[in-house]
Amino acid sequence: MNTKARLGNAERFGRWLGQSWRGYVRRERQAAGWFVAQGVPAVGAMALLWIVKLAVLGALLYVAFWIALLLVFVVAAAWTAGQTSTDREDEHSFTTLEALRKKPGYDPNLYNDTSHEMYEED
Repeated sequence: MNTKARLGNAERFGRWLGQSWRGYVRRERQAAGWFVAQGVPAVGAMALLWIVKLAVLGALLYVAFWIALLLVFVVAAAWTAGQTSTDREDEHSFTTLEALRKKPGYDPNLYNDTSHEMYEED
């Protein structure tokens, strides 16, 4: 029996995520330390880092808003294009000659309706 435990994908991903987060926190502390070394008060350095974080978050939300709006327009356009109107098809498909004659602007010459009294042979 093998006593060596194998890591699953979820555990590997969790470890990677944890290491990435720890690396981010370490870099943030380094940046705050650099600001303090440059003469910025510690509170000012932390405030500056928070301003940067909020600016990045605002930019991400701005981009996400426009992507979502674009997606809404694409879905609306696809939905509109996918709608088939049977009413419009029924307007132009006549089953009987009598229904055709009842339509406004009917011209028997266009339909070769020789039985109509207004039909003229050229």
